[in-house]
Formats: sequence, C-alpha cells, structure tokens
Amino acid sequence: MKTKKYCLLLNRYVENPNNPPCVKREPSREPKREVSKVVTKPVERPTSIGEVKKSMISEQAKPPEVKVKVPEKNIKNNVENMQDVSVRNVSSSYPTPKVVTDYVNMEGDKMATVVEKAIIERDYASTGIPLLDQILGGGFLRGKTYLVAGETGCGKTIFSMQFLIAGALKGEPGVYIAIDEPTKQLLNGLKKFGWDVSKIVSEGKLLFLDMRTHFSKIYLHDERKKIEPKYIIESILKAAKKIKARRLVIDPIAPLIYGGKSEDVLYAREFLREMVFALERVGELTTVMTSEIPTGSTQLSRFGVEEFLASGIIVLSIQEINGSIERIMYIRKARWAPVKPSKYVFEILPGRGIVIKASLAEYLKSKRENMVY
Repeated sequence: MKTKKYCLLLNRYVENPNNPPCVKREPSREPKREVSKVVTKPVERPTSIGEVKKSMISEQAKPPEVKVKVPEKNIKNNVENMQDVSVRNVSSSYPTPKVVTDYVNMEGDKMATVVEKAIIERDYASTGIPLLDQILGGGFLRGKTYLVAGETGCGKTIFSMQFLIAGALKGEPGVYIAIDEPTKQLLNGLKKFGWDVSKIVSEGKLLFLDMRTHFSKIYLHDERKKIEPKYIIESILKAAKKIKARRLVIDPIAPLIYGGKSEDVLYAREFLREMVFALERVGELTTVMTSEIPTGSTQLSRFGVEEFLASGIIVLSIQEINGSIERIMYIRKARWAPVKPSKYVFEILPGRGIVIKASLAEYLKSKRENMVY
C-alpha cells in the first residue's frame, strides 16, 4: 500500500514528503540587505573666534539627529587663539605679545594670561632685573620718573645700564646722560664688565650724551653762570627724538645743575621740578635718575626734592651682616605698585648685572639656621 511518503517519480519512499528531493527549489530572488556603514567626518578644529561662531550657526541650522558635537578638548586648545585675537584690540600701538605659559610669583603662584601680559607690557617698562619686575608688579610705570639713590660703589650705574640694555634688546631705544664720567671711559668699563654695547649703539638703540662737555661748550662761550632748565630739557628731548627713545637715564642728577650753589635749594628744586614735569609730559620716556648719598647720611637725595617728584625710590647700600659684606636693595617707594617698603639682598655678576638673591628677612633666617655654634 502506497502512502504520502511514496514518491511516484522516484518510485521510492522519502523521509519528508513536504520537501521531496525530486523538487528543485529556485534560489530566493529577494535582494540581499547590505549593512550600511556609518562614515564619520573628522571634526575640524576652529582656529579663530570667527570660525567658532560660524560652526555654531551651521550646527543650529542642522536637524537634531545629525548634529555634530565638538569635543571639549578642541575648544580648550583654541583658548589661546581666542585670547590672542582679543589682545590685538587692547592697544594698537604695541605688538601682540606671545602667549604666556610661565608662572609669575606674586603672593602665591598664578599663571598670567595673555591679556594680563599685554597690559603689563603696555603699562610697565622692565627694569632688566626679573625678580624686581615681579616685586613691582611688572616693572617701572611707563612715562614716569624713578630715583635710584645710594652711596658710591653700590651699583647705581650698573642698575641704570641694565635698565637701558634690557629696553634696547626689546626694541625700546634709550639715552644715557653721562654727567661725571666721560662716555669713552664708561664704554670701556662696560666692555670689561662683560657688556659690549657697541652693536646696539651702532644700531641706534642706545645713545650716550656727555652733558658736561656739551654744556660747557655752550655756556663758556656765553659766559653764563647757570644753565637754564629749558636748554637742558631741549637738549635731552632732542637726543631722545633722534633715536625715538623710550627710556632715559640721568646719572647722576645733582651735577646737572651746572653752576648752582649747594645752598641754593629753592633754585635746585624749581630746576628739577620743571625738568621732570617736561619729561613726563612727553608720555613715552621712562626716566631713571641716580642720586649720590653721602656716606653715613640718611638723606635720599642731594636737594630733598627728587624723592617727591619720583614715582618710585630704590636705595642701594652696602651693609655688614654677621661678619660678611652684603649689598642691599631697599624699595623705599613704589607708587601704584602692589608692594610695601622692603629690603632684598643682591649681588653684581659680570655680564649679568644685578641679581636679587632673596629678601633680607629670608636671608637672615637662612643664616641663623646654618650658623655653627
């Protein structure tokens, strides 16, 4: 008896009558489903504020499902570029400063931003002594007058030249008014010290003006007893204009009052007041005047008016501390600076100039700790 499992074509039984081997099934005509590959475009990093704004506008116009999200890392890396653009609007008369990455130590470590650095370079002239710049909050206020006082041999001329050389290397020409020492002798001394300034002199970044010789020729011919302030001011401003000077040093200030009597204090004060006001009216000349202090004297200047006209006073001295002779820098006055009167121990190194070692308090503390009894 034949059943459903019997195949009439094959004349035999099959295991599965629903799928007999005699029937050949055609392959499925349904198209194969391809797995779509998602191609992601690399996110381009914006390089300016304009590109960031442009990318933000384009992102808002896109549908939410295809919205591109910029990683936080890219935004973080472009902060410097954004800040760099904002700095260009601070002041058009100053070049865009480089991005600051170092730390400035002023009452705790804090990193100076690019804008802060731009403001410092715009408003302050570096003294050439890095630690002193940090103590004063940036250096000397531009366009103002400062007094560096001290006994003989304390480093007033080195301080002054360090200030001018630092400016010349930054593209700020300077004028040195030589009063007591002839220019040739001064240049020879600087070369022996390790400062060969012949290159910056030839480039017009540093000018030496021997005022004693300059005025003796004028006033001996006219047989005048006193130099009138306006002639001195005109000569100084003429020399400054010649090289477009931004810095000025008068070393020292007292002998500049040619023919004036030491007891004629009123004349000297009016002379200096008129000269300082005329220099500061220019607005571009940062001036350093030096003043000789007699040994053992508590005075800061010869005529007692220089300290009132100056925006800052720095006193250099030599003191004996525990049997050793040390050089001391006393910041007596610093108008509009975040510093209180303080003293620092410094040394003078050939080729480098003045280098501050530590505050006097820290120096004395270390001496006591290292003292052998």
